[in-house]
Amino acid sequence: MKRRTAREKALQALFQMEMNEMTPETAIKNILEDEKHDDYLTDLVEGVSGHLSEIDQVIQNHLEKWKIERLARVDRNILRVALYELLYKKDDVPHNVVLNEAVEISKRFGDEKSSKFVNGLLSKVVSHLHSRD
Repeated sequence: MKRRTAREKALQALFQMEMNEMTPETAIKNILEDEKHDDYLTDLVEGVSGHLSEIDQVIQNHLEKWKIERLARVDRNILRVALYELLYKKDDVPHNVVLNEAVEISKRFGDEKSSKFVNGLLSKVVSHLHSRD
């Protein structure tokens, strides 16, 4: 499975987990149906789930006059996948790839404003990360 596909399926699994309070394993199984298991997909879903409070805090810290709960579920979960990669897979995936992938996925799954919002928030996070290095 290509990484873009793994990211899209991770978004779908995380969305299901948020809507139905299911485990990462169950959500992945639902998303894959009869497709072959994918390690990157599993890493994304379990990684986001395992670091959810830290990831959500980063999102909240970069929102202006908004609460994370007010974000569209699709946008929130796209940001979660991207931030997991930015924070915990930084040696494996370059920042610009993470940003580009998140923007493209938001164009496909979000509304007409999603891609600009996702790009803006992730750009702030990347700037913050670079300033710490």
